[in-house]
This record gives sequence, C-alpha cells and structure tokens, in this order.
Amino acid sequence: MVARPPIVAILGHVDHGKTTLLDYIRKSRLAAKEYGGITQRIGAYEIRTDIKGYKTDRITFIDTPGHEAFSQLRARGAQIADIAILLIDAKDSVMPQTTESISHIKASGIPFIVVMNKIDLPDADPDKVKTDLMKYEVHVEGKGGTIPVVPISAKTGKGISELLETILLVASDLNLTYETNHEPKAYVIETKKDKRGVVASLIIKDGTLKIGDVVFVGDRKAKIKSMLNDQGTQIRQVFPSTPFELLGFEEMPEVGTSISKTPSEKKESQILSTEPKRIDEASFLQPKTEQKKLSLIIKADSQGTLDAVYNSLVKNENIKIVLSAVGDIHKSDIFLAKTTKSIVIGFSAGVAPEVASLAKQEKIIIKTYQVIYELLDELREVAQLLKEKETKERNLKGEAKILASFIIEKEKIYGVKVTKGKINLSDELEVHRQNKPIGKTRIVSLKIRAKSVSEIKKDQEAGMLFDSQLDFRIGDVVKSIL
Repeated sequence: MVARPPIVAILGHVDHGKTTLLDYIRKSRLAAKEYGGITQRIGAYEIRTDIKGYKTDRITFIDTPGHEAFSQLRARGAQIADIAILLIDAKDSVMPQTTESISHIKASGIPFIVVMNKIDLPDADPDKVKTDLMKYEVHVEGKGGTIPVVPISAKTGKGISELLETILLVASDLNLTYETNHEPKAYVIETKKDKRGVVASLIIKDGTLKIGDVVFVGDRKAKIKSMLNDQGTQIRQVFPSTPFELLGFEEMPEVGTSISKTPSEKKESQILSTEPKRIDEASFLQPKTEQKKLSLIIKADSQGTLDAVYNSLVKNENIKIVLSAVGDIHKSDIFLAKTTKSIVIGFSAGVAPEVASLAKQEKIIIKTYQVIYELLDELREVAQLLKEKETKERNLKGEAKILASFIIEKEKIYGVKVTKGKINLSDELEVHRQNKPIGKTRIVSLKIRAKSVSEIKKDQEAGMLFDSQLDFRIGDVVKSIL
C-alpha cells in the first residue's frame, strides 16, 4: 500500500477569501518552481508542503469546487474530495452561502476543517464565528466539538502553514492509500473542447494510468493520446491524487463520471436521461429505509419569510430540512437535492428555465408557493403520508401480486405470487394499484394446487378468494399489515 496525498475542496461565502487563499498557497507552495502552467484550465493543482512527520507532504486542491460543481460531482457518484475546508470571514461570520456550504459538506459525508480568514483585521471576532456555527450543528474545538478550526490571513500568509499541517493531520487519520496494481479509477472534474480536441480534466484516486492505455466512461472507449499535469508538462504516467488533463476521447464525458479500464453495461455518462420519467410526489412516498422523513431544501425571497417557513416546519418530526436559504433556486440546489433525496421548495423564489430543465433531467421535484398556508398544509400532509407509509412498511407482514383471475364454481378466484414475507388465511389485506391504496379485503379461501393451506410464503403461488367485491385487476398488489 502506498500513501497518497489528500484531495481538498474549499467552500464558503463569496468574498470570504477563497481565491486569495488558493492563490497564496499556489504561488508559495507549488511542487514545481514555475508558477502559472494550466492550473486555471485543469481545475486542480498539487502542492508540496515540506512538512515532515507524515506519510506524504503533498496536498491536492480542487480549484473549482463551487457549490454547484461540488454537489454536482457528489450527486453523480464521484467521490473526489477527501477533505473539505469551510472558509469563513472572521469579521462577517456566517453568511447565506456559508450555510449552503455547510449543507453541501454535510451531504458529502467527508471530514472538514473550519478556516477563519482575515484574522489580522481589527474587527475580526473568531469567538463569534465559533458560536454562530453552533446554530448549524457545527461544533468546533474549543466549543464542545472535535471539528478542527484554524485562524489565518490569506493576504499575509499568517496561519497557512498551520492549516496545511492540519490538513495532513486529518488525512493521516483517513489513512489514504492506493495499490499500483489496482484497477485505475479516475474522476472527471471538468471537460472542454479546444484546438486539441476533447480535453477531460481528471483526478485519479486508485491505480495508475499511462500513455497508450485504453479507458472507458461507461461503454465509451478512448485511447490515451496525451496527458499533462497541472504545470502543463507532458507526463507518461499518473498516480493517485494527481490532477491531469487527458486527450483521447471523441465525445466529452460528463462531469462526475468515472474513468476505468473496464467498460460498464450502462453508460455512466448517460446519467442525464434524454426522456425522463414523469415525476410526482408519489415517488417520494415510496418506503425507503434510509429516508424516514420528508427531506426538504427551502429557498425563499426574504429572510423574514424564510424564518416563518423554517420555524413552522422544523417542529414537524416527519420533516428534515437539509438547507434553508434566501434566494432563487439554483443548479446547486438541484444537485444537493439529488444527493440527499430531497424535494426543493420555493416560496416566492425564482426558477430559471435551465434550472427547471436540470430538475426534470435529474428527476427532482420543485414545488413553488406564493401563499404560506398552502405550503405548510401541503408539506405537513405529504410528510404525514410518508410517515404512515414507512410505518406500514416496517409492519409489513407479507405482500403478493395478482397475476391472473378465473371462475371456479361461480366464485372468482385470483392467482397470486408472494413477493415479500408471508400471508395467512383470514389476514386482512390492503389492496394497492400503482402504489396507491384502493381498498381493503380479507382472505376467505387460500389454496395451492386445489389443496387448502393456511399460509403461503415468498415466491409461492396460490389461489385466493376474497370476501369483498372490489374491482380487482391483474397487477394489483395485496399487503398484509401487522
């Protein structure tokens, strides 16, 4: 096993110093002596810290995380960043995009470091930042939590060395390693076309790639013609955590898709369906063991409105609020919704056509409202229905699908196959059609090959006689609930 450098993404509110921090690190800590190269085009770069005592002294920074890009990579399955940095202005403290960043980082499930920038300013208030973060369940060291917090000045460089060592310390706990003989796995972070043709910017996480290798995105094939590192230098082989540009694809792969030497049956690049299925609230009412609450992303036109909506919904035990923020609904909200299996709620919030189109492609529900009572009533109703369905699913004894019907001695018998659990004679059953309940019935007679039985189990077929005259149809599902 070989240690690999950690891959780090930086998120935070606009003007809090992300660009200044990245520029300072890039100019002062580049592994190569010459500054410039193609860093801006490749979207990531590697630095050498010269800090001793760790398995590696290098760190790879993703230069274009953004909320949209970061969540887009996560929503489409790419596990790129190992660590996130939440950058906060020590003077302004928590701002709207800070809270969005917190939501995106938490959704990613990766460890993160709180970095307080502009600590050199006279009105900086680091203690206020720490206290404000507690409102968003971010508990840093010194405030009863374990999340590392590092004060810095991205302008003067104060605290930068401490930040880099903290990153290496967190990375050492993650024990980031790779095997040179493993199947290579690299992820697309940017794509473009220029005079060279299709250019894919990638970061490799395992294995190695070299010139001449044949690689795939899904079942799309490419032979590597050329690779360049973040300094614009031609390289013949790349190792994990290395950012690089790859030339060889005829068509642009999707951002967030993985590249390997093995074709897959389903194109990962076709995550965006050209003919998306119809979406409605029913899709969110299907029992999901991992989603016990109605998960929401809420955007409103003003802080007052947002507070009113949030305070009304947060008390509902059946609702989970992933993000609440002021402003229009953006693409990053859609990708966060996909990652967290949420519905996007807008109250007097705009939805641009391209955002609505993306939501349709990604099969994400957007619901917009102008009247607060309509919003609250509908969400409470949907949340309650979800809770009821999940309760029934937990108490589901057995389920069977109606496959056929026939008449025997003037009685209408239904042929069924058990798909879950077991069903007993005299069980009271719920009848469902297209995932919606249409009525209840009870079993009067239960037979397998003309032999009366008291119970049927999963994968068994049987004939059922019901006591009610419901309009049963082929394809209906009967459920026995405890």
